[in-house]
Amino acid sequence: MSERSDLLEAVADTIKTYRTGEIEVPTPDHVDRWVSQFTPEAQIPFLREFAHVIDKSFVGHAEIVEFLTGLVTNVKLAGTSPVEYWSKVNFLRVQQNGVSQREMLKLFAECLRQQLGLDMSKCGDPSGDYVYLDDIVFTGSRVQADLESWIMNDAPAKAKVHVLVAVLHTSASDYLQRTRLPAAVAKSKKDITVKFWRILDVENQKANRNVSEVLWPVALPNDYGIPEYASAQKFPFTPRTPGGKSVFFATEEGRQVLERELLIAGMKIRSHHAEPKQYLKPLGFGGFGVGFGSTLVTYRNCPNNAPLAIWWGEGASSGALQWYPLLPRKTYSSLENVFQKLFT
Repeated sequence: MSERSDLLEAVADTIKTYRTGEIEVPTPDHVDRWVSQFTPEAQIPFLREFAHVIDKSFVGHAEIVEFLTGLVTNVKLAGTSPVEYWSKVNFLRVQQNGVSQREMLKLFAECLRQQLGLDMSKCGDPSGDYVYLDDIVFTGSRVQADLESWIMNDAPAKAKVHVLVAVLHTSASDYLQRTRLPAAVAKSKKDITVKFWRILDVENQKANRNVSEVLWPVALPNDYGIPEYASAQKFPFTPRTPGGKSVFFATEEGRQVLERELLIAGMKIRSHHAEPKQYLKPLGFGGFGVGFGSTLVTYRNCPNNAPLAIWWGEGASSGALQWYPLLPRKTYSSLENVFQKLFT
């Protein structure tokens, strides 16, 4: 087999469980159709780096279950009597958009049943802690909206809240724990503490951009109107200095290929939209620069914080705005999400 064939096979194998039962199982041909949309001479180096990155950043069902299973008997969280602790926990169901919290609660309920024989539906006590579950926190805006509303309207006068997430980005952690949630608690005049638990912290703060684990270009391509677009943003682009150590990226050279190709493709996608919304940034939803730049994807869905070129389009046809997606995204407004929100 050729190197290209090997790389296509590797990517397809990594993402084979993506949205199982909802879309067709990704194949090497599917990956090839997607990657063929990028600059021809860049496709092999792009695939080399992408195969490594997606292997490091695809969060599968097994990883989520392992994280939740470990929390059930974590002494620092549940103490030495986990049955007593979890039987009193009040599980929050306050997510205003999406169904990730509902899915995480289902998984955690099964972990409690298998390990401790507890029925989550019967858990809860005024003296117990409160738990907010989700899979990955990117900008922190969803957690902020959910918990601020709960703190102001429904939280008791005193409470301890544990936010259990698989992955937490450092900018969101700082934003939530230092600014927004303390401000909400102070405004509510309640005695509420919030603690975060996670498998992994992903660095994406501007001050630490040189060692960031998100797509953060070292320079902007001087075409497709990218420099003009970047300079017009509320928070303009600040380049990354190359050479920082990374877990997600294999090589600096390969990383720069990904950053350039995904940025250009994202701008092409935007250019086909008559009035693209501000949040549709080429490297993904986010406030800074040219986009959030996440490479993280769960087996359930691809976040809009990932580059547009990874998830934008319809998949089965030529795709919205003539783009064929690698990981077609299920949006908040999709029929599946509306159905689950109304009837589960």
